[in-house]
Amino acid sequence: QVQLVESGGALVQPGGSLRLSCATSGFTLDYYVIGWFRQAPGKQREGVSCFNNRDGRTHYADSVKGRFTISRDNAMNTMYLQMNSLKPEDTAVYYCARASFCEWVPNHYDYWGQGTQVTVSS
Repeated sequence: QVQLVESGGALVQPGGSLRLSCATSGFTLDYYVIGWFRQAPGKQREGVSCFNNRDGRTHYADSVKGRFTISRDNAMNTMYLQMNSLKPEDTAVYYCARASFCEWVPNHYDYWGQGTQVTVSS
């Protein structure tokens, strides 16, 4: 069955870095988009980045552009989100999800991981 499992969330100081992982299984990653979303308490889930495994194109929300990088480990069928220069406003539960197209509409993603908590605080 299709599974996505996030890991790597932690408490980090402002200006620090984290790398989130999204281990995928049960489907052929080459045919899909993987998106990263986040949800802070009391806020709507928002798209952060997405990677189209069909053509290698990436997209980033303006709020993370230049700080976050999405990538893939082909051998492990694992996606990563490298997060640098972290800010307190990056604090949220981060999710990876599967879709057919790179877009920021959560309802268009059909499978989701369970989420991993990222807290940016001194």
